[in-house]
Amino acid sequence: QLQLVESGGGLVQPGGSLRLSCAVSGFTLYYYTIGWFRQAPGKEREGVSCISSSSSRTNLAGSVKGRFTIYRDNAKNTVYLQMNSLKPEDTAVYYCARGPAATSICGLSGGEYSDWGQGAQVTVSS
Repeated sequence: QLQLVESGGGLVQPGGSLRLSCAVSGFTLYYYTIGWFRQAPGKEREGVSCISSSSSRTNLAGSVKGRFTIYRDNAKNTVYLQMNSLKPEDTAVYYCARGPAATSICGLSGGEYSDWGQGAQVTVSS
């Protein structure tokens, strides 16, 4: 059964760091693009970052460039989102999602992703 499970969310002060994990099962991570998205209350879902399958090229939203990093460990079937210098506006539910297979680049449009995790809450507040 295909699953994506996020973990690592929580409450952090502004300027702090968190690392989100997306553990996958039911498919071979190596072959697929994985994306991270977030949705704050009253706002539309936003693409945050993605990492492609074959070349592991990454893409970051402008709002998180220089602060967030995405990487994958295929042996552990896990994709990570390292979030540094967190701001209150980063507060949201964060989702990971499975995108296309065998791609050299990845996009941040949710429509490209077919399977989603249940989400992890990230709250940045003093």
